[in-house]
Amino acid sequence: MAEMEFGWKFAQCFGDKGEVEDITEDSVDLTTIFPYAADIISTVEFDHTGDYLATGDKGGRVVLFERNDGKKGCEYKFYTEFQSHEPEFDYLKSLEIEEKINKIKWCKRQNAAHFLLSTNDKTIKLWKVFEKSLKVVAENNLSDGLRPQNGRIQQLRLPKLTHHDTIIAAVPRKVYANAHAYHINSISINSDGETYISADDLRINLWNLNISDQSFNIVDIKPVNMEELTEVITAAEFHPSHCNLFMYSSSKGTIKLSDMRTAALCDQHSKMFEEQEDPANKSFFSEIISSISDVKFSRDGRYILSRDYLTLKIWDINMETRPLKTINIHDHLRNKLCDLYENDCIFDKFECTFSGDGQNVLTGSYNNYFHIYDREGLTDIALQADKSAFKAKRVGASSKSKMLARTKSNKKEEINVDAIDFNKKILHASWHPNENSIAVAATNNLFIFTCV
Repeated sequence: MAEMEFGWKFAQCFGDKGEVEDITEDSVDLTTIFPYAADIISTVEFDHTGDYLATGDKGGRVVLFERNDGKKGCEYKFYTEFQSHEPEFDYLKSLEIEEKINKIKWCKRQNAAHFLLSTNDKTIKLWKVFEKSLKVVAENNLSDGLRPQNGRIQQLRLPKLTHHDTIIAAVPRKVYANAHAYHINSISINSDGETYISADDLRINLWNLNISDQSFNIVDIKPVNMEELTEVITAAEFHPSHCNLFMYSSSKGTIKLSDMRTAALCDQHSKMFEEQEDPANKSFFSEIISSISDVKFSRDGRYILSRDYLTLKIWDINMETRPLKTINIHDHLRNKLCDLYENDCIFDKFECTFSGDGQNVLTGSYNNYFHIYDREGLTDIALQADKSAFKAKRVGASSKSKMLARTKSNKKEEINVDAIDFNKKILHASWHPNENSIAVAATNNLFIFTCV
């Protein structure tokens, strides 16, 4: 019934389809145990057209997919793969810098080549991906068995090059390094197409895409005495149409909207979106679960979507005091916060995203489930990115695509908390900008779901 009513179905799966239950994103020294631990996907991003899709993984690789026009519906095929980052070592701080790709952002396409930004904890790179023609020498003075007579060539011919093959090449055009003392958690390209911001725990820097050796610090929340530190920046994003506006979220559960026209250093925010906590609900875990893990603008810039550990909130940019809608994602886990604190799952950073038309929102959960809600939060479509999905792809039954359509009244009763596998989680997802198709990362598999 759910399949007929809502139309979501599994479309594709890329990646290893074997047994991957024991691999988790937070495992330590995975590569010594599992040879494919470096394949764990750490970010997913559609380009502005939806014709291309990028993933980054724990091994520092970027894999690109392109739309398969020969297939009906929204299907993709492998385009190219390249090593974006390598493991490094900071000798001054005696710290290893892992190669894991934290974020990928596509630049708007200007010509036949693609440009995209990728970042690990410390270094951002601008990559150019383009088709390159390989040519070989097809004709020269020694071809056709001709040999010099008496040391002389009777007829001099210019060598000719002919097309041999076309490959997809990726070259780093710019490397933006040494600008962040702390781990980079966000990058966002401005609507002007010329600048972008990068955010770490305490600072946000503004870059020009063409200048790699200079950036401007526009937000700095680092206190003079680090013992007085009370919050960190968790995510940042530019407004989709106003190039002077950007927002950033904090571990205190606030979202601040800043205007770069007011001052060079945006210490004073223009707006702050914050919901006051009910004192009756305050506990030891209140500060942890209120930390915002991701924020997104809707495409028109009117609404803001934020995700913390338990809830998904939709804000109107014109109303700061409370969200338009609060959707309880993990309300059933309130009584297990102590256990989740002990196994570190309470620190999981779930991403969120708007649909292209802004009418629906998407976020992940445990057991490899992810949820699609309408903007009013009335409909909850829960889909499971599970390897059993691709085994029965061709059958259009709801059981085959692991889908549950739930309403608010019966949602809580269906969830058996003790049966939840907290090692299986959907942290990263992206929504096609023009269609109801979504890409979801489940450990080292990439799932494509589409609505027909």
